[in-house]
Amino acid sequence: MACRIGELVFGCRDPEVLARFWCEVLDFVVLDREDDGSVEIGPREGFGGAQPTIFLSRRDEPERGKPRLHIDVNATDRDQDAELERLLKLGARTADIGQTGEESWHVLADPEGNEFCLLKARLAPL
Repeated sequence: MACRIGELVFGCRDPEVLARFWCEVLDFVVLDREDDGSVEIGPREGFGGAQPTIFLSRRDEPERGKPRLHIDVNATDRDQDAELERLLKLGARTADIGQTGEESWHVLADPEGNEFCLLKARLAPL
């Protein structure tokens, strides 16, 4: 038997801001709020479904060094250019990590600077 990802954890200064951003990006909902200000978001069916939840853990200081994990997202109902425009309107910004411009993906950052990539391939919604 193998493991599967149940949740992804982000340390962040303002979990509510990132919850709104990622809920819009992924069509997620807030599943839980902790007393310390942390927020868990995920698919409408909740924890344990086909997609992992995202736990936004309140941290006042950013962690040192570059994170080794980032999220890749794929549009489900529009092409990459239209999805890029939507993400930028939601508060994402382009990020330069040394890409050449020939890549088939876009490197973006969420409102707190966490990098993620918008891939070209479109996936069917779950």
